[in-house]
Amino acid sequence: MRFDVITAASPDQVLEALTDFSERRPRVWHRTLDPETYELRELGDTWAVARESTAGSPFWVVQRYDWSGPSMVRLTDVETSWGGLGSGEVRIVPLDGGGSRIEARWSNGRATRRRDKVLLWLLHRGPTHRLIARLWRQTLDDYARA
Repeated sequence: MRFDVITAASPDQVLEALTDFSERRPRVWHRTLDPETYELRELGDTWAVARESTAGSPFWVVQRYDWSGPSMVRLTDVETSWGGLGSGEVRIVPLDGGGSRIEARWSNGRATRRRDKVLLWLLHRGPTHRLIARLWRQTLDDYARA
């Protein structure tokens, strides 16, 4: 899946929102993160491991986030509900005049069940990436205003 997002949030605000694993995370990412299934498992200075899903989704993932490099958050699947492991990255690019462009790219490993294969195919080939991009933009714009 790939999408780009233009947001009013500064690069620092984007990085802060993506890497805030405090009790605020479910509130900040309320459009895309189910607080009932969210679980922080490990936290370091520049990394975290968390179980996350979207409300109503049949999928969940335990991901390792790594923000040790500049302007980028790398994601690596540790465990998934569909059996396959993937990875991705979110690059944060400053815009002239303020704001940021987020370039999000990730892949999912191969699903093991037919139902999951179909759903993942729809996720990556259907319009879902546009919906997720819009939800991220709204979340980050709200974060910039707060």
